[in-house]
Amino acid sequence: MTSINGLLLLGGLLLFVSVMASTLSARLGLPLLLLFLVVGMLAGEEGIGGIVFHDFSTAMLVGQLALAVILLDGGLRTRIETFRVALWPAAVLATWGVIGTALLLGLFATWLLDVHWSLALLLAAIVGSTDAAAVFSLLRNSGVRLNDRVKATLEIESGANDPMAILLVTVMVEVLLQPEAASGWRFAFLLVTQMGLGALAGVAGGWVLARLLARLRLAEGLYALLIVSGGLMIFAATNAIQGSGFLAVYLAGLIVGNKRCHATEHVLRVMDGLAWLAQAGMFLILGLLVTPSHLFEHGWAALLMACFLMLVARPLAVWSGLLPFHFSRREVAYISWVGLRGAVPIVLAIYPVMMGVPNSLLLFDVAFAVVIVSLLVQGATVPHAARALGVVVPPRDEPVDRLEIWVGETAALDLMEYRVATGSRAEGRHPDDLVAEEAGDAVRCVAVVRRGNLLRASAGTRLAQGDSVWLAAPDEMAERLAKAFAAGAGHELTAHAGFFGEFVVDPHCPAGELASAYGFELRDEEGELPLATMFRHRLARPPVVGDKVSIGAFVLTVREMDHAGHITQMGLKCPSLPRLF
Repeated sequence: MTSINGLLLLGGLLLFVSVMASTLSARLGLPLLLLFLVVGMLAGEEGIGGIVFHDFSTAMLVGQLALAVILLDGGLRTRIETFRVALWPAAVLATWGVIGTALLLGLFATWLLDVHWSLALLLAAIVGSTDAAAVFSLLRNSGVRLNDRVKATLEIESGANDPMAILLVTVMVEVLLQPEAASGWRFAFLLVTQMGLGALAGVAGGWVLARLLARLRLAEGLYALLIVSGGLMIFAATNAIQGSGFLAVYLAGLIVGNKRCHATEHVLRVMDGLAWLAQAGMFLILGLLVTPSHLFEHGWAALLMACFLMLVARPLAVWSGLLPFHFSRREVAYISWVGLRGAVPIVLAIYPVMMGVPNSLLLFDVAFAVVIVSLLVQGATVPHAARALGVVVPPRDEPVDRLEIWVGETAALDLMEYRVATGSRAEGRHPDDLVAEEAGDAVRCVAVVRRGNLLRASAGTRLAQGDSVWLAAPDEMAERLAKAFAAGAGHELTAHAGFFGEFVVDPHCPAGELASAYGFELRDEEGELPLATMFRHRLARPPVVGDKVSIGAFVLTVREMDHAGHITQMGLKCPSLPRLF
């Protein structure tokens, strides 16, 4: 009993220290996942904790369990609309991107480490894929809003590229241990089996879970447990039939998250904590597993491999993969840079150790060091690189908070909280008058909170700076209403003018009319086209908010889009006029 209590105390203490240290991580601009790794290493046999832990089997079990939970949570939070602009580019990066990166890095590792090409290629396959835990965590906590094309490509790629990495590692282990059994046909068969069975199991399992979630009436906390247990069953069953459990659990989460019902919000709230617990536990265990002195033995080799991976192998693979999709050079550069490595390479590096591959501990130590460099260099620069490369768009006007109240099987009431800012259109107005002006009968004011107390509205009530206003409104009205409460909302036509342009134009108006009004020239066939159609033709790829097209000295920019991918508002930036005096 004493040993059990000691184990529980140790686990709780490590998690507690890691979570409390998260504030330090934010101040230093370092990824929180790196902090979990460091805490684990400090608690290890060469750290202040002195814990000796070499159980690769337990680490593999914890890693796979945690990754399944993280991918399930990532799928739950991925909107199906993002597939409109990023499905095929992400699919190419999840397949060719991993293969291309592994081939280039394998050639470099063969020369650098002076080992057989098969061992070098195994090492390259281990670190060849991006990590879902790192990408989901860092992108969503970066503090910048990426354009939808870049963000969706990175998230879908990281959620879908694990099967290819696992397949490459499996094949290369076979090449090293049983070279007579390895062949190109076997690789193709495994690829089709892994991807096909993973996709089928994920979609089918997700559909069943979504139906159960909508029909069952459970205590609030049990909905998330239902989804987690179902996701783990899908993960394990798919692995058992030789499919990709990682792909299956991600797709299952995607299906459940996009078939919203009365229990969806309960699931998302609990899953957020479970995903963080999975990440923290996994990185702590992996930190305990490594021996820091071994990392320093191969430090220079790992550093050179990490630099080659970040600056040569990943950029070339991404550039060649995205070439048919007309991504801008800045977008390609950012996607190349955010090829974050995390827990997946470390978990994959455990597999050769357990299978008895010669020099497998060398692979583990080098892969671990590459992950640390990736998190330290790439992870810490995610927001800075986004700003430097111009792939950010201005923050969206959004409610401070929102609640979803389900009043039927398919009917929900959205409650949104807005805060009155100084200089906003809402300041000094009666809440009912403001709502009627902005949205007519589609929106109702539910409550006004002033200095923490519920305000009983009367005919003479006027909104003041700092008031919280709760509105019952459809989701599509959220951004429009937010503008009425934002500071300087009286000038919403020129909000973010430096990015979107000084004027808002109707995407449905004929392009020729706008050209005549502002004096810019169009191609012969463009005059009769709607402005949005002309924009799409020139852009040559599905548009997202923030996309720009230059027409002479003028610039057209997408300001707003609906869920179906149609442009609803555009901005026009005019050339600077010369000063006369």
